[in-house]
Amino acid sequence: MKALSDSYYHLYNRGNNKELIFFEDQNYVFFLLQFKKHVSPFCNVYAYCLMPNHFHFFVRINDELLFEKGIKNFFISYTKAINKRYDRVGSLFQGRYKVSEITSDSYFTTIINYIHQNPVIAALVANMEDYKYSSYPAYLSNKETNLKKQEVLDWFGGLESFIEHHKMSLDEKEISRRLKLWVRC
Repeated sequence: MKALSDSYYHLYNRGNNKELIFFEDQNYVFFLLQFKKHVSPFCNVYAYCLMPNHFHFFVRINDELLFEKGIKNFFISYTKAINKRYDRVGSLFQGRYKVSEITSDSYFTTIINYIHQNPVIAALVANMEDYKYSSYPAYLSNKETNLKKQEVLDWFGGLESFIEHHKMSLDEKEISRRLKLWVRC
């Protein structure tokens, strides 16, 4: 699926052969800096989570042509840096990135919750706020961020409602089932 301007998307990909794409903390930081440099100027970011072997972003594309060019440069830049740093060759990611269009309010809140719950579901942390490579802690903080934080909080009905919605425990099968239902719509 090609990403179009003025549309919302769940953007994701994983490591080739489901292998790691982040090998140490510095990689996560570099990934986010490269994303900010190459991709963020052409989209609004609402949520993200970087997992050891995959990543998720929830974005709204502002300029599809510049976004496509930026994301291509982003993947090339990150892959070259990782390959050089770890003396590896070849593809780091499993093919082209994937996008699923977000077309309903219920899918909007579900995808944000799904993205933020990834580290808990994977048992990397017990609490979402403890995972530093997710946008969830930024929503609890007063620090400046590039996220469209207020827009998201408004969609959830405020910070308290945002937190409560995230506390709802959906098991992985239920989350996957709900996402598949909305993707078919």
